[in-house]
Amino acid sequence: MFPVQSLYCFQPFPCVFAALFVSLRYSTYKNEMMKNIVYMLACVSVLFLSACSSKSKDGSDMQVLMQDSTEVAGPQRMQVSDVKTTFTYKGKEYRSSVVRQPDESLPVVTDEQGGKFIDNRITLRITSGGKQVVDKVFTKESFASLVDARFMKYAILEGLVFDQTTPGGMIYAASVCYPQSDLYVPIRLTITADGNISMAKEELMEDYQPDSIR
Repeated sequence: MFPVQSLYCFQPFPCVFAALFVSLRYSTYKNEMMKNIVYMLACVSVLFLSACSSKSKDGSDMQVLMQDSTEVAGPQRMQVSDVKTTFTYKGKEYRSSVVRQPDESLPVVTDEQGGKFIDNRITLRITSGGKQVVDKVFTKESFASLVDARFMKYAILEGLVFDQTTPGGMIYAASVCYPQSDLYVPIRLTITADGNISMAKEELMEDYQPDSIR
C-alpha cells in the first residue's frame, strides 16, 4: 500500500500523458497541413506557368492570323452593282441593265500614295421587244482615246448610268476617276435605236489639270 500522499503524487500523470498525446497529434496534423499547402502551391505554380505559356502562344497565333487577314484583303475594290432601268424611246419600251464588277484580270491601279485598287468592268445590255439592242463590255481602256494617258495611269472606271433620251439617241454617262476622290473625267455615250454607240468627253472638272498630273 502506498501512502495516501504518494497516491496524490501519481494523480497528475494521466493529465500530463493526455497533454503530450494531444500535442503530438497536433504536431502531426500541422505537418500534414504544411505538406498539403506546399503541394497546393506547387500545383498552382505549374498551372500559372502553363497558362502564361499558353497565352503567349495564343498571342503569337493571333498576330499571324491578323497578318494573314491583311494580306488576303489585298487591293481595295468597289462593290458589285446591277442597275436596271426601263424607259421609252421613239414610242418603244427599252430595258437597260448596267452591271459593274471588279475585275482582277485587269491591271491593278496604284495611286500616288501607293494605295492599290482593282479596276472595274462594266457590262451594258439594252433590249426592246425581246430583241437585243446592245450587249457591250466596257473597261477603262474603252475610253483611252478620250482621257489623258497620265490621268488614266492612276484612274479606274467608276460607273456608267442611264441619263436621258434625246432625238439623237439614248444617253448614258460614264466616269473615269481617281479612286476614292471627286476627281473624274465625265464621258457621254449616245446610243441609237439600232445599237450604234458614239462617245464624247464632257467638260472637265476645274480641279482636273492634265499638266499637273505626274
